[in-house]
Amino acid sequence: MKNLNLTYVASALVFFAGAIDCKAQTLVTQKALSVDAALAVAHGALDKCHTDGYRVSLTVLDNSGLVKLQVRGDGTGPHTLEHSRRKAYTALTFKRTSGETARAWAAATTPPPAIEGTVGAQGGVPIKAGNEVIGSIGVSGAPGGEKDEACAVAGIAKIADLLK
Repeated sequence: MKNLNLTYVASALVFFAGAIDCKAQTLVTQKALSVDAALAVAHGALDKCHTDGYRVSLTVLDNSGLVKLQVRGDGTGPHTLEHSRRKAYTALTFKRTSGETARAWAAATTPPPAIEGTVGAQGGVPIKAGNEVIGSIGVSGAPGGEKDEACAVAGIAKIADLLK
C-alpha cells in the first residue's frame, strides 16, 4: 500500500510539474507588415527610382519570406523581378542588407553558405520594427546595386513612423 501511495504522489508531481510548464507557455506576439505598409514601401521605392530616372522591379517579403508584393516596372528586363526577390530574401535571411552580406561573403576565407534563393548583390534591405525584422524589400534594375539600395531605403522611410 505504501508503494502504491508513493506511485500516486510521484505521478501527481510529474503531472503538476508538466502543468506548470504548460502554463508558462504563451502565444507568440509579433509585429507584421500590413498590405498598406507594403504598398507604401513599394510606392516610396518606385517614386525614388523614377525621380532618379531608373526603371526597376521590386519585391516586398513578409517576415516568413513569402512575397507580400511584387511589381515588375515598366520597361524592365525579365530578370529584374526574380533578382529583386532574391535580394529581399537575402536581406531577410541574414537580417542585414544584401550588400553587407555580399561584402561579408567576398571577405570570407570559406565559401558562402549555399542557401537557396540568396544572392550576393546590393539592393535588398530588411524592414525592422525596432530590432525585429518584419520583412524586407529588394529592388533591381537601376544601374548599380547602390542605387537599388537607395530606392529600397527611401521606400522604408515612408513607413518610418510605424517602425518605431
